[in-house]
Amino acid sequence: MSGILEGKVAIVTGAGQGVGRAVAEGLAAEGAKVVVNDIGVTLTGESENPSAADEVAGAIRAAGGEAVGNTDSVVEPENAAKIVQNALDSFGRIDLVVNNAGILRDTIFHRMTAAEWRPVIDVHLHGSFNVSAAAAPHFRKQESGSFVHMTSTAGLIGNFGQANYMAAKLGIVGLSRGIAMDLQRFNVRSNCIAPFAWSRMVSSIPTETEADKIRVAKLKRMTPEKIAPLVAFLGADAAAGISGQIFSVRNNEIFLFNQPRPVRTIHRGEGWTAQAIAEQLPGAFGPSFTPLERSAEVITWDPV
Repeated sequence: MSGILEGKVAIVTGAGQGVGRAVAEGLAAEGAKVVVNDIGVTLTGESENPSAADEVAGAIRAAGGEAVGNTDSVVEPENAAKIVQNALDSFGRIDLVVNNAGILRDTIFHRMTAAEWRPVIDVHLHGSFNVSAAAAPHFRKQESGSFVHMTSTAGLIGNFGQANYMAAKLGIVGLSRGIAMDLQRFNVRSNCIAPFAWSRMVSSIPTETEADKIRVAKLKRMTPEKIAPLVAFLGADAAAGISGQIFSVRNNEIFLFNQPRPVRTIHRGEGWTAQAIAEQLPGAFGPSFTPLERSAEVITWDPV
């Protein structure tokens, strides 16, 4: 296959189904050789289909592409290193890492336990670090490479019952920006994508209210395949100079998200007391406070 990624080698974690599978297949269609990584677990992390990665790799090969399956876990650094080594052993190099692997353990915060917190952080945030850290020395040596990390509007904006997932996904934004800044001098890029797509992970959204049912109906119109073109672009030489950014794909829309910067300031020459702050800060900053909104309340228009 030929395309914008001709001659490049990509790793896609969590690529056994959903967004990950669509991305892996999309990268292959653009000419990339792909390591399809997935340990074959359920949405909450229990073993389900250990052959998922091989099945996707087989489908890519059947379509004329090049791919290998990999079942190493991103949670352990030594296994993450094996994923990168698999790419080197199979295809001789590594050019693109797509950190997509994730699980959910949704619980309202006051009921959330450490057993629901840690695995989500481990897979999303620690997993993204582990695979990125394993690939970074190779990117540095060859003075090229691209990371694409999957974040979420749950972390960028907010959602109920997902403090663990929100923390992980917003942490990934910080990780991506840190990578982008530290590896810029080696011509290595790092960006985030918040995907809107109907997938297994999104299918866990509750539909108890009429508004939630309408929201889910809209999500079902957005297929995972819509995410792949932006991932392919960010992994291609055509994206040179684009790094440290946060994008989102929503059906046929591509968004660029802003990043935190000061929006208001107050000054008091003689310094502040708690009482003085109480008298001045709420009125001065209040109109600029960010409301406690879910992404559906911020991005309110229908997908196009």
